[in-house]
Amino acid sequence: MFVGSVAFDVLLGDVHSLKQKRSLVRPLVAELRRKYDVSAAEAGHLDLHRRALVGVAVVAATMLATAARCWRAATRRAASMR
Repeated sequence: MFVGSVAFDVLLGDVHSLKQKRSLVRPLVAELRRKYDVSAAEAGHLDLHRRALVGVAVVAATMLATAARCWRAATRRAASMR
């Protein structure tokens, strides 16, 4: 069994409050969980309103499957945010 993890340091553009930040980060974390079947959570920068640290973790039977799921979650979601 293999464990993979990825951390995203997300810079949020026009956000002026923690409430606005939460309204952007919560759907992002929910989509990562639902679409890519990974564990995801806001893991850092909780007191900064223009920055978020999102952690993603995966457990799979093979190292290749673990790496592939982490890579898919990282690249596809990042590309769609541009």
